[in-house]
Amino acid sequence: MNMLTLDLNLLRVLNALLIERSTVKAAARVGLSQSAISAALGRLRVKLNDPLFVRQGQRIVPTDFALGLELPLQKILHDLETLLSSADRFDPQAVAQSFKVAGSDFFAELLMPKLSEALAQAAPRMQVQLVDLVPNDYVSTLERAGIDLALVPRTDFPEWSDHQQVFRSRFVMIARRGQPRLKRMGVAPGTVVPIDLFCDLGHVVFSPEGKLKAMGDAALARVGRERRVVMTLPVFSGVCNAVAGGDLVALVPEQLAVHLAPRLGLETFAAPMPLRDAQMCMLWHKRSTATPAHRWFRNIVAEILAPLESERPLSLPPD
Repeated sequence: MNMLTLDLNLLRVLNALLIERSTVKAAARVGLSQSAISAALGRLRVKLNDPLFVRQGQRIVPTDFALGLELPLQKILHDLETLLSSADRFDPQAVAQSFKVAGSDFFAELLMPKLSEALAQAAPRMQVQLVDLVPNDYVSTLERAGIDLALVPRTDFPEWSDHQQVFRSRFVMIARRGQPRLKRMGVAPGTVVPIDLFCDLGHVVFSPEGKLKAMGDAALARVGRERRVVMTLPVFSGVCNAVAGGDLVALVPEQLAVHLAPRLGLETFAAPMPLRDAQMCMLWHKRSTATPAHRWFRNIVAEILAPLESERPLSLPPD
């Protein structure tokens, strides 16, 4: 018999007939009409070169050949159902899988500790790696570097990817507590820094590529101003530590500033120029969208990051 020409639905009919010993009951079991069952039985007899069932009163009785198929066929169909429906029975407790997440060190502070706690309880065999993004090329990070999930600002994502926005992040200026010039000018934490002072203060810029111009400079250029950049650093933790250790200032995500302020002795201020919120997204390849473990992992990450959503402060200058 040529398996390539066998309609596998015929095996479902044969299994139902072996269980029910009745064309009427078999039809009800698989959701077909009795005539469809009879037609399928005729095709099976030709394909398998055996009568399969003989009439005995009101019942049909399987032939010896059909009886020999009964248990193996039930196992094959059960195994096939298990294989195809495994997505519906995903158990995070049993999954030993590693996920590679690309993102800035912002997420080392504000995601990884809570994610570690969540996985310890719900998926103790799961592993997570946080790796650096490829500067200026988030997409190649996802496409070629074996990354399962990238945490990136919203941009034009390729058609072969899927994404979900998880929170908005506003940028604020940070300075060490009691920074002399801010104190002397009477600029209180949480208020707007005068633009002349803001531009004249020495700035540390977060720049993984080492460029002197960043998001804050583009915003200043729109109002015809420039700031005095003293240094660039490739990680937010380095920026915050540099500010905490001297009189420099920096623009960083508000959530990170609030998180590190008590530990590093930082104060936060509103920038004098309008700054667009960064819309932070999870980005992944479409091939993983329906994968149960990946979907479960994305949901956990989204739940942890959702509370980071920024609320617009009263002190923010108007656009």
